[in-house]
Amino acid sequence: MTKRLLLLITLVFSITTVFAQNSVKGTVTTSDGNPAVNVTIRIENSKWGDITNEKGEYTIKYVKPGNWVLKVSAVAAASQEKAISIAEGQNLQVDFILKENSAQLQEVIVSQKNVKKETKSVARIPLKDLENPQVYSSVSAEILKQQVITSYDDAMRNVPGITRTWESTGRAGDGASYFALRGFDAQPTMYNGLPGITSGNLDPSNIEEIQVIKGPSGTLFGGSFYSYGGIINTITKKPHYNSTEGEIAYNFGSFGLNRVTADINTPLSKTEKIALRINTAYHSENSFQDAGFKKSFFIAPTLAYEVNDRLSFNVMVEILQEERAVPPVFFNSDRFSPLDFKTIKELNLNNNLSFTSNDLTIKNPRYNLQGQMLYKISDQWTSQTVISRGTVKSDGIYTYIWDDVSGDNYFSQYFHNEQQTINTTDIQQNFNGDFKIGKIRNRVLIGLDFFNRNVIDNGSGWGFGRSVTPQGDVNYVDPFSGDTLAPVYLTKASVNNLLAGTGVSNSNVTNSSYSIYASDVVNITRRLMAMVSLRADYFDSKGEKSASDDQFHQVALSPKFGLVYQPVLDKVSVFANYMNGFINVAPRQIADADGTNPRLKSFKPEHANQLEFGVKTNLFSDKLQATLSVYDIKVADRVVGVVGNVNDYTQGGKVRSKGFELDMNAHPLPNLNLIAGYSHNDIKNIEGVEGDFYTEPGRAPGGQGPQDLANLWATYKFTTGKIKNFGLGIGGNYAGKYKVIDNSATGVFYLPSYTLINGSVFYNSGKCRITFNVNNINNAVYYIGYWSVNPQKPRNFAASFAYKF
Repeated sequence: MTKRLLLLITLVFSITTVFAQNSVKGTVTTSDGNPAVNVTIRIENSKWGDITNEKGEYTIKYVKPGNWVLKVSAVAAASQEKAISIAEGQNLQVDFILKENSAQLQEVIVSQKNVKKETKSVARIPLKDLENPQVYSSVSAEILKQQVITSYDDAMRNVPGITRTWESTGRAGDGASYFALRGFDAQPTMYNGLPGITSGNLDPSNIEEIQVIKGPSGTLFGGSFYSYGGIINTITKKPHYNSTEGEIAYNFGSFGLNRVTADINTPLSKTEKIALRINTAYHSENSFQDAGFKKSFFIAPTLAYEVNDRLSFNVMVEILQEERAVPPVFFNSDRFSPLDFKTIKELNLNNNLSFTSNDLTIKNPRYNLQGQMLYKISDQWTSQTVISRGTVKSDGIYTYIWDDVSGDNYFSQYFHNEQQTINTTDIQQNFNGDFKIGKIRNRVLIGLDFFNRNVIDNGSGWGFGRSVTPQGDVNYVDPFSGDTLAPVYLTKASVNNLLAGTGVSNSNVTNSSYSIYASDVVNITRRLMAMVSLRADYFDSKGEKSASDDQFHQVALSPKFGLVYQPVLDKVSVFANYMNGFINVAPRQIADADGTNPRLKSFKPEHANQLEFGVKTNLFSDKLQATLSVYDIKVADRVVGVVGNVNDYTQGGKVRSKGFELDMNAHPLPNLNLIAGYSHNDIKNIEGVEGDFYTEPGRAPGGQGPQDLANLWATYKFTTGKIKNFGLGIGGNYAGKYKVIDNSATGVFYLPSYTLINGSVFYNSGKCRITFNVNNINNAVYYIGYWSVNPQKPRNFAASFAYKF
């Protein structure tokens, strides 16, 4: 396979030398010498153009020989034109200097940041949104500032089709927040396209953009993370070489919120392009309930070094220290008995109760290192070598509430001491090519990926501590035997004493995956494009270090196809895609129902396949961008439990999820920005086991979120008069009724629909920004859940004061 790959690369390089290209490239700078970012460069009366990157650079390829007019333009900036003449095989360098300085242009850029960003890294190939057959949404750092967002989770309220179902629990393995994306689980596990596993929260201070990439995404991102409905990819802030600048901010708000952040960028050399950027944050916050808190410290230094025009390096380190008292998840069912309470009103949960104390804490320290080397091999080929190394821990008490015995008003509370460490390593080598074969343009990605995960678990067993009612009454009676037990109080000493006799795990598991993938975007005509992609993945599990009989390996193939047709060039595209996602399923230890006859059972990979159709628009000179899509996802070979035997698993469950989404970003006036979206999803098991809580045919599988979601955010900034630089923001979210439990044996439990209204008042000038934001203005009582009932915050406010230099 290696020899064939090298032969393919050699062949492609040979082809690129045959077909010469004509290009125009250059830089656009402001009057004070800084790069002009997000400025449009177009060749008049043609299809050719580009948008400047963070360095102010642009490249327009495959320009037809002849005489042309090159035009640079930006909203509220004076346009400039230059006449050019290009010959066959010629590469022109044309630079522009704008009349505006960087401060003037920055105001323009900020005002436009609500408009959907051209995120060319989504497909790992430089593609404009109209060229990409896949759907994605993005949330910029500017939106986070406008809405005074201090929690990563809250950023998702700006994305159609995704909703949180479970706050971060901090527990081992999957302690990050859970989201429902097109009906399936999603967690923020990708950082700059690389694994970024966390067992707690992510701090938003180092975020440049959050990408929510819709649909099964195994072809490009592998099978190490759930990606049936899509993935959440966080893009971090990068240094620049121009000047020392930054921002220091203080946020405060309801429930004891205090947060200090700093973002500082500085060049490190006067003669070479070396720059350092440091983002840091201290966060302290209490809960709206009677107990619960979060304290964290975060720092992320990033170093960039541009050796020359061909070679550059970028190294980022993130360190997070976090300690929290996390309220337990309230499961109101044992998943096989008829529900005692069919509605929120009947359950009568006291939302002010946390069922924990601030002495029962969990720590989730996190370390993440990413290094990248970019090398421009030629005008047609670029090499990207990246490495990621991460460590996350779960250290402390996790607790949940469960209905052990139905028919009464009491629920059992269990405790567990989490002691787990996950170490991950990911190494990727990518080659990107952009060349023509004849008159047909090819944009090619060829990549190799190695991923290794080591999980060390020394946690305790589980201990029954007490029984509680939804109203807060407590007893210490064994729910099965009726015996009165010694009291277990909500203190660390009392819970540790309970868990001392439950035993300790001694697990050390390692697994790896080796992947090769390729993708080609072919311009069949000026208007018609096709994408063909394939990934081959070899999963190798070494199992427990202490055992030699649990090793396992398997191979998975993941294809992806897409078509894009632009009936109106650079303005309207119609697209279709077939996408695949898969999960590498390691063997599981099973046994008979009574626990005897222990053995290993192997499984095939689970697969998800999606068909999607839609239309994308970019109208009125980038003032209106919208995406409407309709999708149908089918998951086969799903691993599920066996009814009547909690010690066994089987394979063969099938799930179908279908729906549609509308995502709109508009900039109708220079000072007005709008983002809005609506989504509808219908998911159900189509094959499974009758009566099974998880796989009963015709029933929702759980964790899918509300069927209907809507979001809106609008801001208006005054640019003249006595109230210049002041502005207003208004918006909110709607979530429809949510069938959080759906089973013929238990019955159905709905979480009610809700509407949230949020608003802000702000002042934003070149040197400072002051924002006052109120969330849940209407003080709605609402819940989220994953087979559970989790109360959410009432009305709350957050204020931010930032100094920019």
